[in-house]
Amino acid sequence: MIQAKDLSKNFDDFQAVDGINLEVGQGEVLALLGPNGAGKTTTVRMLTSVLRPTGGSARVAGYDVVTHPAQVRSSVGVLTEHHGLYDRMESGEYLEFFGEIYEMGKEERKRRIDELLERFGLAAARGRRIGEYSKGMRQKLALARSLIHKPPVLLLDEPTSAMDPESARLVRDAIKDLQTDERSVVICTHNLVEAEELADRIAIIRHGKIIAQGVPDQLKTELLGPPVFELAFKSSLNGNTPELPKEVDVLEKGKDWLRFISTKPLETNTAVLKRVLDQGYEISRLSEVPRSLEEVYLQAVLIAANKEKNHG
Repeated sequence: MIQAKDLSKNFDDFQAVDGINLEVGQGEVLALLGPNGAGKTTTVRMLTSVLRPTGGSARVAGYDVVTHPAQVRSSVGVLTEHHGLYDRMESGEYLEFFGEIYEMGKEERKRRIDELLERFGLAAARGRRIGEYSKGMRQKLALARSLIHKPPVLLLDEPTSAMDPESARLVRDAIKDLQTDERSVVICTHNLVEAEELADRIAIIRHGKIIAQGVPDQLKTELLGPPVFELAFKSSLNGNTPELPKEVDVLEKGKDWLRFISTKPLETNTAVLKRVLDQGYEISRLSEVPRSLEEVYLQAVLIAANKEKNHG
């Protein structure tokens, strides 16, 4: 649904986006992860035909962003960081206005507005002016607006920026609910928790370049190495170390636990358990040690910074 090849954007002598390649399939959620100024918003603006690329190409819902801008815009729902809600309007009036912009029929508009307000928990507040809404309610209404015309592609730019935790949770729950719609979604964010919770795939952008891309587990293996497992025992090891299969490497050991690396856990972990039990040890737990997206992100940035330094 979204394809970008060597997509670039220059502003005079500043290169905001530098030859990025992205592909987002139907029903997939991609998080474009990076700090403010990394090029996320510029990328979204090119994908919505608001900005013309300096180089490369992009297609959204089958349409070229340069040669078919009107078709691209009608195929995309956009939620920006500053959504520009009309505070004097009621939510139903607001969605009605945008339904007319998209040339939806009267009955279709009514049906769709009722559906969206109910879906996002705003039906009871339909008669209130938008200016009276909380931050979370306002952002959910903006999300409803972006979906009014049933676009196959949704682009969300910092959807929970500057929100309190409760409002951010409301919006994240609403976004997760969209994953059942077979809609392609790009979420631009610098929020690592948000990216890990919502995305099927991650693309990390730095200085306008994609420095790492893939599913979270794949990135963890590529950037942090093989998975680490912890074996916990029911009693103290008393300084002893159980003999493990040669296929695994012990990393560290505590009073009643040890950690090891396993490159093929489906094959080796069963052998680990059998070997340890055969030696008379009692096991309370075998589990993978969690590795966060923050670790992945920091490692990707470190590798990219070293490459920049070496080529500088």
